[in-house]
Amino acid sequence: MDLELKDKVVVVTGAAKGIGKGIALALANEGAIPVIVGRSQADNDVVRQEIESAGGQAFCVEAELTRPEDCERAIADTLARFGHIDGLVNNAGVNDGVGLESGSYQKFVDSLHKSLIHYYLMAHHALPALKASKGSIVNISSKTAETGQGNTSAYAAANGGRNALTREWAVELLPYSIRVNAIIVAECFTPLYDKWIKTLPNPEETLAKITRRIPLEQRMTTAAEIADTVLFLLSQRSSHTTGQLIHVDGGYVHLDRAID
Repeated sequence: MDLELKDKVVVVTGAAKGIGKGIALALANEGAIPVIVGRSQADNDVVRQEIESAGGQAFCVEAELTRPEDCERAIADTLARFGHIDGLVNNAGVNDGVGLESGSYQKFVDSLHKSLIHYYLMAHHALPALKASKGSIVNISSKTAETGQGNTSAYAAANGGRNALTREWAVELLPYSIRVNAIIVAECFTPLYDKWIKTLPNPEETLAKITRRIPLEQRMTTAAEIADTVLFLLSQRSSHTTGQLIHVDGGYVHLDRAID
């Protein structure tokens, strides 16, 4: 199926690693031009070079998204380079373990800046361009908003906010034919996930226990599987889909994990 994404400019936050990198690679493979937005230019360039070595195009913007001015500049730099934006994928964030008992006001607010506030700012600054292109927004979210996790109040709140903003923006942007959807991720193996697992007393045993509880095939979701769904939602092949929270999670959230 031709997703008709050739030469479309799509801004992807946190695209240097993990799920964001998977999305950037998939976009380039479809002939789109991913704009890799991340805090490390060196990491951004690694992904850009990988894409260019495979014959694709990419553009990098170094930005610390907890700084509002960097969010604005990321969009401005993209428009200065291409003159248009056809899609936005809000992906950057971190499950940083700011709990209720273990946290504080400052830690909680700082965590929201890492995982939620830049979702709003990137969409706000990109909106005029998306109105011109009738583009699409995809927000990457997490099961923690629905299932909880423990000791992660701020991240759970951020993902609840991501889900709510998805529905809110879908309504607000109907007059402009801008579609807004979210992908809900459960257990997807990424460098950050690997780093977290290794902090636990028995990482291999814990990882095996987690994967056994994923209903479909008892395995982690891959970044490529997330990316494929994102590309469909960015494309006109999903032209009448908006305001949806789509779980790409092997049935983790909604199926009984006691299924044999």
